[in-house]
Amino acid sequence: MSRHFGWIVTLIVLGILLLLVMVQVDRQWQRMAAMQNMMSEQARDLRALRRSLQSLESDLASGRFTTGDGERAPRVAEVPSAFERAAEAAGREDYAEGDWLVQAFGTGLATITPYVSSDAYAADVQNYVLESLVQRHPETLEWQGLLAASWDFDDSGQELSFQLRPGLQFSDGEPLTAEDVEFTFNFLMTDAIAVPRARAFLEKVEKVEAADERTVVFTFEEPYFDALRVAGGLNVLPKHFYERYLDEPETFNESRGILLGSGPYRLEDPTGWTPDAGRIELERNPRYWGPVEPSFDRLVWRVIQNDSARLTTFRNRDIDVYGARPREYARLRDDEALRERADTHEYMSPTAGYSYIGWNQKRDGEPTRFADPRVRRAMSYLTDVDRLIEQVMLGYAERAISPFSPRSDQHNPDLDYIPFDVERALELLAEAGYSEKNRDGVLVNEEGEPFSFDLVYFQDNEDTRRIALFLRDLYARAGVHMRPQPTEWSVMLEKISRQDFDAITLGWTSGVEVDIYQMFHSSQTVSGGDNFINYENPELDAVIEAARGEVDEDKRMEHWREAERILVEDQPYTFLMRRQTLAFIDRRIQNLEQTALGLNLGFVPVEIYVPFDQQRYGQ
Repeated sequence: MSRHFGWIVTLIVLGILLLLVMVQVDRQWQRMAAMQNMMSEQARDLRALRRSLQSLESDLASGRFTTGDGERAPRVAEVPSAFERAAEAAGREDYAEGDWLVQAFGTGLATITPYVSSDAYAADVQNYVLESLVQRHPETLEWQGLLAASWDFDDSGQELSFQLRPGLQFSDGEPLTAEDVEFTFNFLMTDAIAVPRARAFLEKVEKVEAADERTVVFTFEEPYFDALRVAGGLNVLPKHFYERYLDEPETFNESRGILLGSGPYRLEDPTGWTPDAGRIELERNPRYWGPVEPSFDRLVWRVIQNDSARLTTFRNRDIDVYGARPREYARLRDDEALRERADTHEYMSPTAGYSYIGWNQKRDGEPTRFADPRVRRAMSYLTDVDRLIEQVMLGYAERAISPFSPRSDQHNPDLDYIPFDVERALELLAEAGYSEKNRDGVLVNEEGEPFSFDLVYFQDNEDTRRIALFLRDLYARAGVHMRPQPTEWSVMLEKISRQDFDAITLGWTSGVEVDIYQMFHSSQTVSGGDNFINYENPELDAVIEAARGEVDEDKRMEHWREAERILVEDQPYTFLMRRQTLAFIDRRIQNLEQTALGLNLGFVPVEIYVPFDQQRYGQ
């Protein structure tokens, strides 16, 4: 018996020793893999440095390097204009690198894969990872080169050539060349890659060709007013990283976190992010090509969907930015504890987007009641936007008449907002066949079908919930039965993609000059497109096409104003409001300022920083 027991003990000991050896071997393999990866990255860095030095030597010898306006640069290149503001911030006396910028998203993100994602939150993240050829100056709004050193059109106005800067590289150390720009276009135009929004954006581009390593040429089908924004604003994807998905497009189309670029920050694992992480973290790109290093070591976004929880997290100093709702803003502004550690920022962004109710005009292949413009106009007459702004937004918003800002040259000043007018609404509904009410007081058509519909809205936004309930009661008084349908964000995205809803309330971001092709042109009613309300109007299509093809600004604005007139008449959306930003930002964050593009909190190149003695993380 004792002999058997001895054997058992011996076997157990041997098993434990074997397990320990296996763990040790596994650790050694992990260390070796990490060292191999580090050595591989260093080798790539050395190759990239050698290429950069050779390229720079060639440029200095030939005088090839030029500024963004086409002027020949001095042999010792100055800081490119895109980096001047960041360089100025870096020269301030209290400037320091380090610390984290921690923010919160009010919804969970379904995906951060470029061009597959469609929401503004994903765009915020990608803004730090991906880069375009040009971008607008925050004050003058003039175009300035980012990846591109210079650009010019040919005499026909249809060919736009970009000269890339020397020494560009992606965050994995591979060089960024004109071939990557060409690849990005071809990748997005591949039918198997499910990016209809991107294809609509690039529709006017006939082809993109790399003339040499640093010269890329965009050829347009015809002269196009927005050619520089379309071509120069293309976020460049690394060919060596994304080309594998041409062989497995479904992997890309259904992905959640495939993100790698040339920007100042990167994902630690460019294929490893998933929505269940509950947060997104970007680390400083150690190989960033730009002449000014980004200030923060890390950028973090936490997903906190509950408004109260987000405020509590901000009070506890676990996030640096809090966007307040109007009802709490005045109260929080007088909160002594918050005043001591946070600055308030109350403003209407010059490029503020707008909120709206979209009326789906075709469902399951059949027209809905909202296909009738009289019904859509009636719904706008029944929507008391002024009271919404007063009672829900407490005046921290302005009415939206159309996709165009009232301060934009695209806006037609002769147009009036649709007023709240129940009597006119009922007249239009009667013309459309809704002249009687049933026993429940709901309008019915000649077939006895009640005017009843669901309004889909994001369930975790308190202001939107209050708006939906306000409208439910308002519509009910006129005999229209609206059922508020609070919905998770991921489910909303699915409904939009399938065009599976009656009506939906959402918002669009805006810009300096808004191209409304993607939202309102008939060709964009395809699944996954941005005209997910199935709105079709051949007259508007023709005006949009005329505007997009007009390079003369005065004539183009005439077309946009005509397009606005049609939209106001047709009401594919009930346009609601443009909201003011009401933000509290941790006072340790320095160099915050208002620009012609809004607050510079999220600008890239990064202009804000935290002085060393106020830093919280990484010390």
